[in-house]
Amino acid sequence: MMDGLAPRAPPPRVRLLPPAVADRIAAGEVVERPAAVVKELVENALDAGASRIAVTLEGGGVDRITVEDDGAGMAADDLALAVARHATSKLADERLIEIATLGFRGEALPSIGAVARLEIVSRRQGSAEGHAIAVTGGAKGEVRPAPASPGTRVTVRELFFAAPARLKFLKSPRAETEACLAALRRLALAHPAVAFHATVDGREALALPPADRAARIGRLLGPEFASHAIPVEAERGPMRLAGLAGPPSLTRATVTEQHVVVNGRPVTDRLLRTALRVAYAEAIERGRHPVAALFLDLPFALVDVNVHPAKTEVRFRDTDAVRGFVIAALREAIGAARSAPVASAALRFTPPPAPRLGLAEAAMPLPLPAAPQARPVPTAPAPPADHPLGAARAQLLATYIVAETSDGAVVLVDQHAAAERLAHEALRAARAAGPVPAQSLLVPAVVELDVASAERILARQDELAAFGLVVEPFGEGAVLVRTVPAPLGGGDPAPLLRDIADELAEGEESTALGLRLDAVLARMACHGSIRAGRRLTQAEMDALLRAIETTPGSGTCSHGRPTWIRLAKADLEKLFGRR
Repeated sequence: MMDGLAPRAPPPRVRLLPPAVADRIAAGEVVERPAAVVKELVENALDAGASRIAVTLEGGGVDRITVEDDGAGMAADDLALAVARHATSKLADERLIEIATLGFRGEALPSIGAVARLEIVSRRQGSAEGHAIAVTGGAKGEVRPAPASPGTRVTVRELFFAAPARLKFLKSPRAETEACLAALRRLALAHPAVAFHATVDGREALALPPADRAARIGRLLGPEFASHAIPVEAERGPMRLAGLAGPPSLTRATVTEQHVVVNGRPVTDRLLRTALRVAYAEAIERGRHPVAALFLDLPFALVDVNVHPAKTEVRFRDTDAVRGFVIAALREAIGAARSAPVASAALRFTPPPAPRLGLAEAAMPLPLPAAPQARPVPTAPAPPADHPLGAARAQLLATYIVAETSDGAVVLVDQHAAAERLAHEALRAARAAGPVPAQSLLVPAVVELDVASAERILARQDELAAFGLVVEPFGEGAVLVRTVPAPLGGGDPAPLLRDIADELAEGEESTALGLRLDAVLARMACHGSIRAGRRLTQAEMDALLRAIETTPGSGTCSHGRPTWIRLAKADLEKLFGRR
């Protein structure tokens, strides 16, 4: 023994793993959760030329997943090879370049069969006879004749029964179901000419007939996006970008509504999301994210899809060229739309005169008629000594309050950031005392959302009611709002609901909202604050200063940015070389 430690045991001898164990380990790269199974099976159906795909889910996809298509189908010999590892019909050669199909690794079906009970029934188009094969925990059965319609039906039961440790890492059935439907929607967005249908625990969850690209985008991203979206059409050399981008006035709290399709493949690509952020950087509020559905097509040889087992990431041969092309195309489309008189008139907003804190007046007001850069406040008495933030003296750029203190300091206040913190603390206090008081809307508001967002909101009706937000279903993709949190006042609840839906999607877990309480409150607070760009009266500015002085933690907003900055008299003198 050395230093009180027992000697290490000698390492075990190197040995080959049994094929079944090796298959289960390899399956972990492809089959992470039920949504991965849905993605792989639907991609196979699309590669088979299906025009109709039906998905059935039970128990969050753990109990059963069935994917049925009317594609090319498989003969008996093909069916036997389909469940063998590294067998594929999707690669013409071994070079792994110019990959034109969604799947190509030849691992999905054997990986699924290694950890579940898998059955495939298929019949080739034009053939009179169908065949079936079963794989149970990696054990392959014999191909047998079976009645079948042209196409393929794949059924997966008891997912992870052969790898029970994986079950512990799954979320609730509701969260896993939503992840499956999200994967299905992404593929449906990428392939609008294909009909998609989904049934969850016996109820219809998705019904998408064949459509053109714009109609499919509108159906999945919601009517508001569809009615205000900016068409994007651009070409540069062999690259082509098309689709729809949201106007700067339509933003989200997260990037969940940014959809990018590369050569028919939905991807989550940092380079392309960075291009989106840069393109909108000068047009939207910091911390907000644009909404878009973009389709990038380029020669297959210029993009590597063999980067990740789940095939959700890609690598471009010339990243700078792709990034520059996307940024330029989006900026041109946004600029053209913002300069159009019709678009400007549709988005113009006149702020209400009421001084109280209310729900967000507008995501981003359009430029108003020319006004002075600084609006002086009429002559006021000297700043009182008992107010650390002093008295308001001017409003700069319709965003910042300039105040003077009794000791000669200058205070700059970001009116939106400060009001956001005040609303956040008011909501926290109300929530700590019990359910947040609700304020009834004089006329219940109907909020149009995309189908997925509406489902996420309605699945939390009881929990949202405790926040003072009472909602009801109102048809597909629509929510009826009866009350809003009283600390926020009245106003349009639509931006608030969209941000809460984003928060739920980002959190993904379907357990109590209390686990993400502060994040939800922060979303609400952002919509209950005075917006940048709103002109304030002297009384409003002074009231905001007094509220900041008496609110704990008011030095920063809910996102950690400063709400006010103090420049002492000495600081000003140093700036001007007076000391």
